[in-house]
Amino acid sequence: MKFRVERDVLADAVAWAARSLPVRPSVPVLAGLLIETTDDGLVLSTFDYETSARATLPADVTDEGRALVSGRLLADICRSLPNKPVEMTIDGAKVSLTCGSARFSLQTMPVEEYPALPEMPAATGTVNSDVFAAAVAQAVVAAGRDDMLPVLTGVRLEIEGASISLLATDRFRLSHRELSWEPGVTDASAAALVPAKVLADTAKSLTAGSQVTIALSTSGAGEGIIGFEGSAGGGVRRTTTRLLDGEFPKVRTLFPTEHLTLARVDKASLVESVKRVSLVAERNTAVQLAFSDGVLTLDAGSGDEAQASESIEASVEGDDITTGFNPQFLLDGLTAIEAPVVELAFTQASKPAVMAGARSMDADADLAFRYLLMPRRLLS
Repeated sequence: MKFRVERDVLADAVAWAARSLPVRPSVPVLAGLLIETTDDGLVLSTFDYETSARATLPADVTDEGRALVSGRLLADICRSLPNKPVEMTIDGAKVSLTCGSARFSLQTMPVEEYPALPEMPAATGTVNSDVFAAAVAQAVVAAGRDDMLPVLTGVRLEIEGASISLLATDRFRLSHRELSWEPGVTDASAAALVPAKVLADTAKSLTAGSQVTIALSTSGAGEGIIGFEGSAGGGVRRTTTRLLDGEFPKVRTLFPTEHLTLARVDKASLVESVKRVSLVAERNTAVQLAFSDGVLTLDAGSGDEAQASESIEASVEGDDITTGFNPQFLLDGLTAIEAPVVELAFTQASKPAVMAGARSMDADADLAFRYLLMPRRLLS
């Protein structure tokens, strides 16, 4: 194995492939990054039996071959190299890396013990990379982080014709994002539960190209796999991950079909007010929101403790209402909304509120992204 490649191209690809390496691998070789030289150029791969990453990038290949080295160490080295071409060769049981006057020698791992990467399923369709990244970033906001409830750490991806729905919940909030894509067949219909962290990292990392290919295979009990492919650095990047096994809760019915109070507020003003008022909110206590006569009043703190109150303008239609929310969950939803105005729809104070964005105080809400948030009990 011998090749020459531009430093920035190599460093970026190595960092991307190494990002999902396990911190405590079940076997030592899973901490490795597989380097292969082929007719297609340079191929860098990682795999932990759950998620795989494969980057193909242009390189001047002199000799074909393969080697397995510590992925994190190689990423650290590549990040520190001078801005000059990099040469790598196999030298016995070591890999020699040269960049300008800098030289490194890396111990190799037994490449024959490295597991074969899963094959990419057949392409299901393509989606605009920027749209996909933005949609995923909104959806994963509500995904659970408790590994004791693994089903809730995933994002439910539903394909129906030219539409994709992304749903996530941690039991206290729910996100729902709709987006358009180009399916391989017009009557495409499928559903998958994708690990939220993998989905978020992948969508964010594949924005260099204009399109992301989604490949989904759900055949075989518990053996479902989803793959994502896009272009970057003059090459191709591909990620696959096993789908989560389990029944995602039927959450669509949680969105109410009617409301008694509808409020619209400037998003930036509300975000800043929540941040200020919540400074005095004790752990696990709510920030109170009271909507009445064109004003939203926020309160936090109680009794002999520190207290805060602030009022901002709001457009309020329907009944006056006072409710309270976990301030961080509220901020998560607000920051996920891209529009300058946020619309909050209520049925009653003890029921969930639904948040969506609008271009102006007078425009209809954009329901492509909705964020449902459970209220918190207010301290008397």
